[in-house]
Amino acid sequence: MEKTYLYSFAFLLSVSSLISCKSNRNATSEKTGLAYNRAENGGFQVNTKFRRGPGPGLVEIEGGVFVMSGSAINIPGQELKDYNHKRETTVSSFYMDETEVSNTNWLEYLNWIRRVDPTNYEYYYNELPDTLVWRRPLSYNEPYVDNYLRHPAYQDYPVVGVSWEQAQRYCSWRTDIVNESLLREQGYMTTYRDLYGGQNSKKANATTTAKPTGPFTTDLYQNGQYDDKGKRAMKDLSPAATAATANGKAQKGGATRNVRLEDGILKQPYRLPTEAEWEYAALGLIGNTEYENISSNKVYPWDGLGISSAQSKTRGLILANFKRTKGDYMGVGGTLNDKGSITVPVRAYVPNDFGLYNMAGNVNEWVSDVYRSNTFDDAEALNPYRGNYFQDKKIADQVTGRLEKDKYNRPVMTPAIAGRKQTWAEKQAAVAGAAQPQENAATTAASPTSTYNADQRGYRDEENKLYGEITLVNNKSRVYKGGSWDDQALWLNPATRRFLQQDESTADLGFRCAMTMLGASEIHPNGKRQFKPKQQKPFNAKKQ
Repeated sequence: MEKTYLYSFAFLLSVSSLISCKSNRNATSEKTGLAYNRAENGGFQVNTKFRRGPGPGLVEIEGGVFVMSGSAINIPGQELKDYNHKRETTVSSFYMDETEVSNTNWLEYLNWIRRVDPTNYEYYYNELPDTLVWRRPLSYNEPYVDNYLRHPAYQDYPVVGVSWEQAQRYCSWRTDIVNESLLREQGYMTTYRDLYGGQNSKKANATTTAKPTGPFTTDLYQNGQYDDKGKRAMKDLSPAATAATANGKAQKGGATRNVRLEDGILKQPYRLPTEAEWEYAALGLIGNTEYENISSNKVYPWDGLGISSAQSKTRGLILANFKRTKGDYMGVGGTLNDKGSITVPVRAYVPNDFGLYNMAGNVNEWVSDVYRSNTFDDAEALNPYRGNYFQDKKIADQVTGRLEKDKYNRPVMTPAIAGRKQTWAEKQAAVAGAAQPQENAATTAASPTSTYNADQRGYRDEENKLYGEITLVNNKSRVYKGGSWDDQALWLNPATRRFLQQDESTADLGFRCAMTMLGASEIHPNGKRQFKPKQQKPFNAKKQ
């Protein structure tokens, strides 16, 4: 698996090379005429050569409008709750994992925990998948209990026995490890070679190399709580920094700073996709669309109404990993069809028109939404989602803005106290613990003592009145979709949906990650009709 590891970092570097932090020093503000990126003008820095790109493992999904649950078909015995309500919906462009997260991907996570925090047995234990999900009273599955996660025979198979909560924590870890790798490989922080030493490292035997005091986290780094600057660290052109340089207090080459969000270098957080994003990506209608005309709808992530290939070389082969009947998991010996009694490798079969593998079958996949049967009657038409629980990072020091961190070196999150930006007076009163000024209704509504509710998982939800009476659905019920090796074909339809508690797991449930795409929704504008905006003319003060 060393080859795969090296390839992932090569991909990371190739993507990162699309981003340039060397801003055009001649760029000027069209509103003030002041040049950007000059210390003498106040040191305001602007990256004028930003080019976006996906993080490792992700592919681009150009968003658009589609009918949520438009692929639903009437099947005897299929209840309405198993589908969403049909509704025209728009999904913004985003990135999504090409494949499900595999056993090797998860073992890399476990290895990192053991390496950076070897005595924290609780941390390691909490992230172990539940391999006992394979056990069934009347089935001999003990070999899977012992081998499925760790044996190389299953290294490229999707990880299972992972709860929604574990998947969320994996996404957070992946965000930090990708951003740290990007910063170190590009020289904005100390490189791995110089940090930990190596045969070709100039600092291999140096005792002055500063090792990190805790695991890297993107939030703490951006807040200035992770002081590690490499040979290509960003120049700090702020007046305070340049003044220090003039007094001879700065390091050789000028003052430097951490990478900021404004530099466009750090990747957005990895996360679980929303239900709307997942269904949109699974359908892959982009392959059936020309000039906004959808030539044919889909029932599955592939074209046609059938579940087997119509191509001459693969005719009759099943297009996904599922069970055809209650007892047929893989076909007849000698001519196995879907070729998997349980799961199969994450790159099995043919990808859909977005380039995504196994969006039907193999394993069901967690999405981020809280389950309600009527969510899409009420949800927004743009990026619909139920599951918002608005939180703020807890401030440990009000003077310096230092964030409080937990034992895993992550920011401590607290429920948001207001639905709008507070006034300065309200913030100071909150710090002092005093009562909030109540000049008007808006101020009162934003105070910590008001009825503002940060938890919107039950917004416009009538079902919550029936918790524990006629329904087991609650705020910890999470949606999963896609069908699995243990499901029949009706669950392969992208519109189908089921739910499970977020702290539970099964042998047929895995996940893949997504990432928000910032900027323009159109991904490949070349060759398409465009309005050409008029270019900004440079300001010339000498002509005034």
